[in-house]
Amino acid sequence: MPPVTIYHYDAFSRIPNQGNPAGVVFDAQALTAEDMQRIAAEVGFNETVFVLPSNQATVQLTYYTPGHEINLCGHATMAAVYGLKTRGMLGGENHITIETNVGILPISMEEDHQGDILITMKQDTPKFIPFQGDRTALAVSIGIDVDELDGELPILYGSTGTWTLLVPVRRLSAFQKMKPYNDRFPGILLENPKASLHPFCMETLDQEAFMHARHFSSPYSGTIEDPVTGTASGVMGAYYLAYMRPDLKNAEFVIEQGQEMGRDGRVKVQVERSDQGQWDVRISGTAVYVKKWSI
Repeated sequence: MPPVTIYHYDAFSRIPNQGNPAGVVFDAQALTAEDMQRIAAEVGFNETVFVLPSNQATVQLTYYTPGHEINLCGHATMAAVYGLKTRGMLGGENHITIETNVGILPISMEEDHQGDILITMKQDTPKFIPFQGDRTALAVSIGIDVDELDGELPILYGSTGTWTLLVPVRRLSAFQKMKPYNDRFPGILLENPKASLHPFCMETLDQEAFMHARHFSSPYSGTIEDPVTGTASGVMGAYYLAYMRPDLKNAEFVIEQGQEMGRDGRVKVQVERSDQGQWDVRISGTAVYVKKWSI
């Protein structure tokens, strides 16, 4: 395999080394799936995204964790699109489509009030599956007591492209002491053993944020924790409408994540549900270039 250039971008932040790091390979058509997996493992970020030509969309994006391929990744999409735009690879286009394993998704770009590129991506239709496992074992697996879980809200597997277990927690104070025991997850998540865990609460550090979250990786992914998670933020928006505010048809808010890792990030979520049960889930954010290297 000839040398491959990796571009490092941090998504959901304007500040290098904050937000969520992603590796981007812009010219990946000569790479095999095995090559991509080896590269993602060597890069070591939660996700590395590979940009490929597409006959159906503007580009095809393929996503790998250090351990396996995944269907969709929000922060890696932000990184790839930001890189394509700022490197002049999209011309003057501000509306594109991406081909992913969950289908063709629209992406829009605009300049925000700070002069940065704000990227909005549509996600897949939300899906939910009840968690019927041991709540105590679940709490222990992330280092908290079972009574710190919010007993008034359901624990559910959710997906707008990638499955995660949405775990409502009562207080923000629980998040600082969380410690994931990722190797225990498959034995607890019996309905979906490869899912990640996404605890969240309605108390926040930033008064402008609406929800606070952390994201603990599936042990199959080869990582421990994801700093700022786009797909999980999207499905949290759908969870909010479906299970917390079923009286609402739409919602728009900001989720904060990454503070416990020293990688402060923000994800804007827009979600809408029609009377016919059709969903529209979108997340928005920006990114920043950090560096490049070859492997």
